[in-house]
Amino acid sequence: MKKMLIFAGAIILFSSLVFAAGPKTYQVTDPVLEMKDDLITVQKGSEKWEIAKDAATKVTGDLKVGSKVTIEYTMKAATIEVKDAGKKAEPKKAEPKPAKK
Repeated sequence: MKKMLIFAGAIILFSSLVFAAGPKTYQVTDPVLEMKDDLITVQKGSEKWEIAKDAATKVTGDLKVGSKVTIEYTMKAATIEVKDAGKKAEPKKAEPKPAKK
């Protein structure tokens, strides 16, 4: 019994570490304005949010325009372009030592 509890605790600890390493998950709950094979558009306040979806996106229920949905999503960079590499620090020059008298 003691070994079983230790094993269960190790599994819980390991699984929480695995999920903690991924990007933060966000969610939005709003009505659907438009749907395409790879995109769903929802009305968030006065803004229209376009969220990408693919074959791996899990959909439960009858998804259609006008339905109120909750979408869980993560932010993922598509490209990164560095505009300013920053200033490189100049190496410090050794200061001359004062002459001994």
